[in-house]
Amino acid sequence: MNIKKSKHNCLIIIILSVLSCAIFLCSCSFGFNFTDSNTKAENELVVHYLDVGQGDSIFIELPNSQTMLIDAGVSGLGEGIVSYINDCGYSKINYLVATHPHADHIGSMAYVVKNIDVGEIYMPKVSTTTRTYEKLLTAISDKGLKIKSAHSGMSIADESDFSIDVLGPVTIDEDSLNNCSVLLKITHHNNKFLFIGDAEKQELSTINADLSADVLKVGHHGSRTSTTEDLLERVDPSIAVISLGKDNDYGHPHKSTINLLNEFDVTTYRTDEDGTIIVTSDGSDITTQTGGKSIEREE
Repeated sequence: MNIKKSKHNCLIIIILSVLSCAIFLCSCSFGFNFTDSNTKAENELVVHYLDVGQGDSIFIELPNSQTMLIDAGVSGLGEGIVSYINDCGYSKINYLVATHPHADHIGSMAYVVKNIDVGEIYMPKVSTTTRTYEKLLTAISDKGLKIKSAHSGMSIADESDFSIDVLGPVTIDEDSLNNCSVLLKITHHNNKFLFIGDAEKQELSTINADLSADVLKVGHHGSRTSTTEDLLERVDPSIAVISLGKDNDYGHPHKSTINLLNEFDVTTYRTDEDGTIIVTSDGSDITTQTGGKSIEREE
């Protein structure tokens, strides 16, 4: 063999090996942000608890390749939320849920409605006079969409391998928008996910449905008014996710909430510390990834 050619081939192999190692190390260092494209395996359920600061927004890839978005954080996040969904490989939200009309949950929802294809919209039958709420109603009307009033006993989807059920509200508390929150339960074969918006113990006490779940989206950003001993006994989660902003003005999550979760031996993740959190279910096992992309607020 030609010695020069042999040396040349060896050099190419070395360079390729170094590049491969560099790519691997980058992907490990930056977690799952390395791949922006949709990598969901067939029949998996993937729940993205988006890091939107002091607010809530949860993007869900359903096993049938449809999608759901629960809430959309404060205003100024719409472009980032839509881009995140697009980067996951989707151009439509099949099910859009506004748990309740507080600005930290629907602040960017008007933008989302305007800038991505939306299927069904679910909201509790309660209203407010805020400009944020009115903008959302206008955006929905302008696209010729209709709102479905979410209430306990409603089924959003009932497929062979997963279901989405509305557990609340049972009643509408006109004095508390938090206690009108839409409660959702997604069942994927043996795995269950519970989303309770900002529901506090008053609303939670009205829910007679089965609240048991493997993964609990902690209510009201970790406030003591939502997470109680009774709730954790009913849910019995192994994983909890708290969505909140770093150094927020409300003292969230409250120390008593963290103590309770620890007491019940629940593995707890926080968007203020862990970034966007992705929880994946294959129907029997659940895996969790942290350090995901934060949604930046537009100036």
